[in-house]
Amino acid sequence: MNIADELVKKYVTPYRRRLPVITGSGIPGTFDEKAVDIPFVFWHQGQYHMLYTGFDGISYQSALAVSSDLIHWTFKGMVTRREEEGQHWYSVGAAGTWIVKESDDLYAVPRLKKIDGRYWMVFNSYPQKGYEEGPAELGIAWSEDENLLDWHFPDKPFLSWKDGAEWERGGLYKSCIIEKDGRWYLFYNAKNEDDYWIEQTGVAVSDDFIHWERLQREPVLRVEAGNWDERFLSEPCIVRDGEYWLNFYFGFDGVHAQEGFAVSKDLIHWEKAEKPILPYGEEGAYDSRHAHKASVIAVNGVLYHFYCGVRPRQEGDIPGIYEECRTIMVASSQRWPDQNQTEEREVV
Repeated sequence: MNIADELVKKYVTPYRRRLPVITGSGIPGTFDEKAVDIPFVFWHQGQYHMLYTGFDGISYQSALAVSSDLIHWTFKGMVTRREEEGQHWYSVGAAGTWIVKESDDLYAVPRLKKIDGRYWMVFNSYPQKGYEEGPAELGIAWSEDENLLDWHFPDKPFLSWKDGAEWERGGLYKSCIIEKDGRWYLFYNAKNEDDYWIEQTGVAVSDDFIHWERLQREPVLRVEAGNWDERFLSEPCIVRDGEYWLNFYFGFDGVHAQEGFAVSKDLIHWEKAEKPILPYGEEGAYDSRHAHKASVIAVNGVLYHFYCGVRPRQEGDIPGIYEECRTIMVASSQRWPDQNQTEEREVV
């Protein structure tokens, strides 16, 4: 048994809310008409905030929601917006995925960090209209607005597939930024160009938060043939607990996406747990097809694992993407007060 298999039981969240915490609106013309995706949860101005992405049938755009209890969320405002086509490299749409935090400690309050008096958000943008059409590139936007609704976007990407290795020539996607010993590490999701679509995780580093370079030309976390993550090892969510760095990623075998767990002491060499830490759900559940794209925080020692749940579209679901219903859900390491709204599932 490796160290990930020894540690994983500390981080399981078997108590899943039956109902999503955020769903698409189903209202024509809204940014989230078809689906919601990619949660990132943090504490700001005395409230929990969630950065999340919506899809309207044309492209991704991102927004903020706020909550006092991590269950009931209220829309706060837009963070990214689609622009006139061709105006900027990110005009088609942008998905914000991570805002730099004060501490990467899992059990610290997840407050945001200012660098040079600004908040910093990493995002990815696809070049074509449609659902994730074309190879995406990465940018970092900044804001001095304490409401986090006024963001300034860069003239060009800071990391691109164009100068990447073969395994990342299909585009760069969801990423997270952490700090270790004064150095910044950006972990990102990338895919190849082949018909047999493979996604893996890479890492870039910076000593000044301006100039970034890939730490190595190969994936730092790879897919594994014949395993539940044989197609995708994607969408890193990295936090620290003591001497260990923890990565809540997702794996995909061509049928189901599930949350995985990996451990490292140096951010370069990782050991993966054998089984998913958050498997896909039972038939009919909102996560019966996929449970993926983690944002994990701790409140008073209790873990809350936010993720995107996907199921085949059912009667009453809004028209989604590819006849799927895509929502944001949450699971906890502790039983919820209203047990009738909770499913308990064995995970390891």
